[in-house]
Amino acid sequence: MGEELICRWKLSAFLFLWATIALFPRKSLAIDSIKAGESVNGSTQILVSAAQNFVLGIFNPQGSKFQYLGIWYKNIPQTVVWVANRDNPLVNSSGRLTVNGEGKITLLNETGGVLWSIPSPGKVEQPVVQLLNTGNLVLRESGSENYLWQSFDYPSDTLLPGMKLGWDSKTGMNRKLTSWKSTNDPSSGDFTYSVEMDGLPQFVVRRGPITTFRSGPWYGNGFSGSGPLRKTAIYFPKFTYNAHEAFYSYDAGNDISVRLVLNAAGLFQQFYWVDDGKYWYTLYTLPGDRCDVYGFCGDFGVCTFSLTAECDCMAGFEPKSPDDWEKFRWSDGCVRRDNRTCGNGEGFKRISNVKLPDSSGYLVNVNTSIDDCEATCLDNCSCLAYGLMELPTGGYGCVTWFHKLRDVKFVLQNGQDLYVRVAASELDSTNKKLTVAISVSVASFLGLLVLVICFILGRRRKVRGGNMISPEITLGEIHSQEKEVEMPIYDFRTIEIATNSFSFWNKIGEGGFGPVYKGKLSCGQEIAVKRLAEGSGQGKSEFRNEVLLISQLQHRNLVKLLGFCIHQQETLLVYEYMQNKSLDYFLFDDKRRASLKWQKRLDIIIGIARGLLYLHRDSRLRIIHRDLKVSNILLDNEMNPKISDFGMARIFEEDQTMTKTKRVVGTYGYMSPEYALDGCFSLKSDVFSFGVIVLEIVSGKKNRGFFHEDHQLNLLGHAWKLWNEGNGLELMDAALGDEFQGSEALRCIQVGLLCVQQSSDERPTMWSVLSMLESEDMLLSQPKQPGFYMERMFSKTDKLPAETSTSNEVTVTLLHGR
Repeated sequence: MGEELICRWKLSAFLFLWATIALFPRKSLAIDSIKAGESVNGSTQILVSAAQNFVLGIFNPQGSKFQYLGIWYKNIPQTVVWVANRDNPLVNSSGRLTVNGEGKITLLNETGGVLWSIPSPGKVEQPVVQLLNTGNLVLRESGSENYLWQSFDYPSDTLLPGMKLGWDSKTGMNRKLTSWKSTNDPSSGDFTYSVEMDGLPQFVVRRGPITTFRSGPWYGNGFSGSGPLRKTAIYFPKFTYNAHEAFYSYDAGNDISVRLVLNAAGLFQQFYWVDDGKYWYTLYTLPGDRCDVYGFCGDFGVCTFSLTAECDCMAGFEPKSPDDWEKFRWSDGCVRRDNRTCGNGEGFKRISNVKLPDSSGYLVNVNTSIDDCEATCLDNCSCLAYGLMELPTGGYGCVTWFHKLRDVKFVLQNGQDLYVRVAASELDSTNKKLTVAISVSVASFLGLLVLVICFILGRRRKVRGGNMISPEITLGEIHSQEKEVEMPIYDFRTIEIATNSFSFWNKIGEGGFGPVYKGKLSCGQEIAVKRLAEGSGQGKSEFRNEVLLISQLQHRNLVKLLGFCIHQQETLLVYEYMQNKSLDYFLFDDKRRASLKWQKRLDIIIGIARGLLYLHRDSRLRIIHRDLKVSNILLDNEMNPKISDFGMARIFEEDQTMTKTKRVVGTYGYMSPEYALDGCFSLKSDVFSFGVIVLEIVSGKKNRGFFHEDHQLNLLGHAWKLWNEGNGLELMDAALGDEFQGSEALRCIQVGLLCVQQSSDERPTMWSVLSMLESEDMLLSQPKQPGFYMERMFSKTDKLPAETSTSNEVTVTLLHGR
C-alpha cells in the first residue's frame, strides 16, 4: 500500500512538472549563445543576453500573418531593434536558427528551406553564436573576442549605442538604416538614412533616389547646421573621419536605453526610455521643420524658420518666379540679378550662421593646400561660393561650390559663414541685403543704430539710464540719475586692417551676437572684435546694452569695451583682447586643466566674486548679469578673470529685489530654478550661477552632462551628496593631486553649495560670499538641498532639453527640477 502511494506521488510530481514546462515553453532555453550543431527553435526557444536586456527570437508583428527572426528589448514592451529575414518572412513560428561546424548561421523554415543566412565566414574553429548585452548578435571562435560576423554591421531601421553608421574603405562596407515598410511590416521600406561620402560627408535621407533630408556637411569640428551630433546629458555622439573609414556612432549614459530610428514615414528620430513612466520619449526628430525639407527654397534660396518657414534669395539673386513667391511657392528658387560675375570686378557677400549648401561630389571641390580661398574661387568663373573647413590633420581647407547652391537655411547652432559670389553692382549696393526673419525688422534695427550714434557720437551727450534697458523695463523701474557716456568710434577700415579683413584665421570664437575676431591696431594694441552676424537673432537690446551699459562699468574683473563701429550694414564692438581666452578653454580640457593649480583656481573664484559684487553693489548701476558661466569668464595674460558678455544684463533699482520676465535667457546648468521655471530673476539668480561656477572650478567637471555610476545626480547633487556624507574633498579635481589646502577647498565647496540652494532667500549675497571666501575665521552655515540637482527626473509631460550648451532664449516650460 505504501509503495502504491509513493508511485502515485511520483506520477503526480512528474505530471505537474510537465504541465509547468508546457505553460512556459519560451523559457526552455534562457541562454545567450549556441555552438556548432545547436539550434534555436522559433516556437519554443530564445536567446537572452547575459544582462537580461535583449532577446533574440521569432516575433509576429501585430496585425501581420508573417513571422520574423529579430532582436528586441527584454524588459521594454516589444520594441524590435533588428530583423534578420525582413524581406523573406516565415509563414509560421516553426523556423529554426542553426549554426554549422564552419560557422555558417542559417534560418530555416519548417521544410528546411533557407530564409536567411550570413555570408560564408571561412574556416572557423569551434564557432559560437552569442547575443551580447549591447543587442549585437555575433559569431566568434570559442575563447576569442574577435567577431567574424556581427548584426551591428547589418542594421535594420534602428541604431543602438555602439553601432556604426557609415563606411569602411577596407571592406567596402556601407552601414545604413532602411525603414520598415509600415508600423507592422518590417520588410524594407522606401527610406534610407546614410552617411554620403561623395564630396563632403553629410547625412542624407532618401526615398528611393530622391533626397528628402540632408544634414549640413562635415566641416572638421561637427556637421554644419542640423544633424545627429548634438550632445545631451544622456547621449554622447561622435564622428570618425579618416582615410580608412567615415562613420557616426554614439554612447548612452549608464543604464539608459537610447535608440535612433528611421521610421516608415522617413523621419529620423531619437528616443529615450523613461523607466518610471514606461514610455519612449522623443528627444528630437529630423526633418524638424519645413526648412529641413531638402531644397524647400529651391536653388540659391535661404530658408528661415520662425513660426513658419519663409524663403529669401541670397545676396545678388532674386526670385525666378516672383508671382509664385508671392503665393509662398518657393521651389523654383532664385536667379542672378546681374550675371556679370567673371572678370568684371565681382566679389563676395558673407551670409552667416547657415547650414552650408549641398556638398555632394559634383557640387563641391575640397582643397587642403590653398591659403587664399577667396582668390581661388575668383580665379574660376564657375565658382559660386566658398567656405573654410577645419581639417582632421590640423589647419584649414578651402571648399568651393559649383553649379548651384541648394538647401541652405539659417540655424541657431553650428552655423557657418558662406561667401557668395556677386556682381560688382551688388557690392556697391547698401540696400540689397538678404532679409532675415528675426523678431526685429531690419528697418527698426537700423533705426536703433542711428539712435545709438546720436547717443554716443563722442559729443558727451547725456542719456538717461532708461536708454540702456530692454523695452520690457520702463523708465520708472531704472536708475533715474542722468549719466554721461563717452565711447570711441572706430573707423571701419581701421578694424578691417586690424583683423586682416576679418580673416578666418583671425576668428577666435562665435556667439549669439556673431563671430569674434582677434585684431591688432597700428599702435600695436591687440583687440577682440565682435561682428554682428546678418542672421543673428540677437542685436536690438543686446547691442544697446553692450555699448551703453558696459561703457559705464570700470573694474579690474570686468572686460573692457574699447569702442564700437557702425558702417553701412556692419555693426562691430571692440574689446580689449584676452590672451588666454575663456575659463572653459582650460577647465574642461584634460591637458590644459592641469595648468590651473589650486592657488590660481582660488584667485579666479575670488576675482569673479569681486567682479560680481561690483555689479551688484559697488558700481553706479545695480546690475544683474543673467548669463554668468565659465565661457563668459575671460582670462588675461596673467590668468586674471574678467566677466564678459553683458548683452543680457539688466539694471535694478536700489530698493528692488526681484522682477519677472516672459523672455528667459541664459544657459542650461547655470540658471536658477525660480528664473528657469517662472521667469523671476534677482541678484540671487547671479549668486546661483556663481555657485555652479565655483563647483565646476574645484571639480574640473561640467554641471550639465555630469554622470556618476552610483547615482543619477548632476554635479550639484553629487557635491551635496558627498558633503552630507562627510566626503567633500572627493569632489576635488584629480588633476590637482594633493597640491591644495583641505580647509580652503572645503570652504569653497561649502560656499558653492550655499550659493546653489533651492530657495533664493537662503542664498547669501555676493558681499557675504566674498567675506566667506576671504575670511578663514568666519563661521558658515550648513547648505540645504540645491536647485536642479537631479540630472534626469522626467515625467511624461516634461520636455527634455536637447542641448547642454547655451540657449540664448528659452521658454519657461523647458526645465523641470525635482
